[in-house]
Amino acid sequence: MWKKISDYFSTSILTGGLLTALCGSAFLYLARWGLSNRLLESLLALGFFALLLSGDRRRWFWSGFFLGLFWFYWIGISFLHYGHPWAIPFVDLTIALIYGFYFWIAAVIAEWIGQRVVHWTKTPSQSSSILKGLALLSMSYLHPFGFDWFKPELPLVHSWFGVDKLSFAAVLTGVLLMLTAFQRSRRPKMPGRVLLPLAALFCFLSALNLRQPHILPSDPSGRIVLVTTRVPVDLKWNPKHLRPQIETVFEKIDEAIRRKARLVILPESVLPLFLNREPSLLQPLLQRSRKIDIVLGALYLTSDRQNRNSAYLFHDGSYRVADKAVLVPFGEANPLPDWAGRWINRIFFDGAPDYRPAAHPGTFTIEGRKYRIGVCYEGTSERLYTDRPKRLILLSNNGWFHPSVEPTLQRLLLEYYARKYGTTIWHSVNMAPSYMIQTDR
Repeated sequence: MWKKISDYFSTSILTGGLLTALCGSAFLYLARWGLSNRLLESLLALGFFALLLSGDRRRWFWSGFFLGLFWFYWIGISFLHYGHPWAIPFVDLTIALIYGFYFWIAAVIAEWIGQRVVHWTKTPSQSSSILKGLALLSMSYLHPFGFDWFKPELPLVHSWFGVDKLSFAAVLTGVLLMLTAFQRSRRPKMPGRVLLPLAALFCFLSALNLRQPHILPSDPSGRIVLVTTRVPVDLKWNPKHLRPQIETVFEKIDEAIRRKARLVILPESVLPLFLNREPSLLQPLLQRSRKIDIVLGALYLTSDRQNRNSAYLFHDGSYRVADKAVLVPFGEANPLPDWAGRWINRIFFDGAPDYRPAAHPGTFTIEGRKYRIGVCYEGTSERLYTDRPKRLILLSNNGWFHPSVEPTLQRLLLEYYARKYGTTIWHSVNMAPSYMIQTDR
C-alpha cells in the first residue's frame, strides 16, 4: 500500500503532472498578461492533450491537482472579505485535491475498462487512451458541486481550432493518432507509420476555425454605454459608503443621457440594497427611464421575504426584474445537504441565508430586440446559451476576487460561449474593465 502511494510522489510523476498543468493553464496567464498568440496557444493546447492522453492515473491526479490550483486559486481570496484569511490555504488545497481526484477517478475508470476491452485495439494502453479522450469530452458536462468553470477545451479558445464538441473531438482524435504513430515509429515493422500522421493532419484540418470574436472596450455604435465601477467589496456593503455609490449610479446615467445613448448598463449589485423596497430611488430611476433605458444590478426581496440577486430594466417610466437563475455554489446557494449547508453558512458566511434562483433565465426586450440577461457567474453557465441567444447582457461584481486571474478566466469563458453559440455579449463589471464581445453572426 505504501509503495503505491509513494509512487505518486516520484520526481518524474510530479514533474509530468506539473508540466501538463502548465501547458493547460498557459492560455489563461498569456491572456492575463496580454500576450495571447494563436500559434503558441495551439501548440500548447495540443501538448496539454498529448501529455494527458499518454499519461497514467498518477499523472492525471497531479495534472488535475495543479490545474485546480492554477485555474481556481482565486476562490480562496473571497474569504478575506468574510474575515477568514486563515481559510485561504485550506480552501485552495481543497480545490486542488477535488480536481486531482476528479481526474484520477476518470483515469482509473478508463484504465480499468481499457484492460477489459483490449480486443478493440492492439494494446490496453491504446484502449485506455481512447477512453481518457472520451473522459475529456465528458468533463464539460460533469462538474464538481455544480461549478462549471472547468472546461478542458477552453485552452482552444484563442487557438486555430474550434471550441465546439465536434472540433474538440477531432483535435483529441488527431492527438491520439499522433501518439499511436509515435509509438509505432519505434517499431519499424508496425503498419500505419505514414497513414496515421496523415489521418491526424486531416483531423486537425477538420477542426480549424479561424473566426474569433472581437473584444471591444465599448459598443462601437455608441447607442449602448457600458459602465465600469471601482468599488472594493469592503466598501460596497458598508452603509457609510452607500450614498457615494448611489450618486455614482445617477451620474453615470445622466452622462449616458447627455451622450444621447439609448441604453446604459451598470454592474451587478451596483445598488447594494433591495431596490424594489426603496421608493426614493425607484422614482428618479423611473423618471430617467423616459429618456434612456437602464439595466442595473441590485437585490430584490420577494413578498415571502426571499432574497434574489437580480437585474432591473427601467424603460419608459416602468421597470421589470430578471432574477438570477444560476447561483454560485457556496457563495449564493450551498450544494451540500441542508444540515451541512447550514453549518458552512454559519461558520464562513455569518449565517446568511441562501439566495433563491429563478425558474428560467431572464430576457428583456429593448428597442424591439431580445437580450438574454445574466448576473456574473450565471453568464458563464451553459444553461443561458441552450437556445443560442443572439444577445446577452451580463452584469458582474469581480471585487470578491481582486486582484487575481478570475476576470480573465471569466472573459475567456464568455469568448468560448460567444464562439460556440454566436452570441454577442455586453459585460458591465465592478473592479475590472467592462467590454463587449462581438461575433460575426
